[in-house]
Amino acid sequence: MDGDGGGAGALHHHTRSPEDVFRDFRARRAGIVKALTTDVEKFYQQCDPEKENLCLYGLPNETWEVTLPAEEVPPELPEPALGINFARDGMVEKDWLSLVAVHSDAWLLSVAFYFGARFGFDKDARRRLFTMINNLPTVYEVVTGVAKKQSKAPNGSSKSSKPNSKPSKLTNSNSKPAKPAHPKEEEDSGREDAEEDQAYLCGSCGESYANGEFWICCDVCEKWFHGKCVRITPAKAEHIKQYKCPSCSTKRSRE
Repeated sequence: MDGDGGGAGALHHHTRSPEDVFRDFRARRAGIVKALTTDVEKFYQQCDPEKENLCLYGLPNETWEVTLPAEEVPPELPEPALGINFARDGMVEKDWLSLVAVHSDAWLLSVAFYFGARFGFDKDARRRLFTMINNLPTVYEVVTGVAKKQSKAPNGSSKSSKPNSKPSKLTNSNSKPAKPAHPKEEEDSGREDAEEDQAYLCGSCGESYANGEFWICCDVCEKWFHGKCVRITPAKAEHIKQYKCPSCSTKRSRE
């Protein structure tokens, strides 16, 4: 290996679709995640501060490598952060790994968009590529454990969400899921938060609000529901003056 980080050889010019570039991205990302999680001891040893500027490469075969940067300028692919080994002994290991993770995320994105530019992707193809990438947790989220928290207890994700995708005609639609994005500063009022967080759980499936999802609030019981859970689309919601959730609707009809 001559330090080209897997090179563009993994993607030939006849494979030009966003899906091909995403496969390359996912494989390189998997390699980096291994280095920073399961192979962390080995990775730590290879990042010797006594050595020259080293880079962490994710390779297209889902492995990783710590090596010197490519010698040619400009290189065949964008280069990862240089000299990650120098910071190793000056930081708490967890913080150092998080720092490498953030730089690795930036590198993975730059490689994917380098291919996108080189293969002449148009706006729609770039959007498709970015959407696929964006659906994966970042390396940083995986390394710091944020990804696990989001999947198990995603209440926090509601706090920074602006309910811009909710129908403006519905009363209450602008009030609940727009909590301030500072959950840590609110630890003192933990109990209130726990109660308030109930307001962010879907009355149908019990899952929490996630940024960008379409939600609707029942004007009777004031509970929030995922549009998909109660089969209401944003288009339908535009024509509803007062929304009643399924359970409130059946209560009314029984009376």
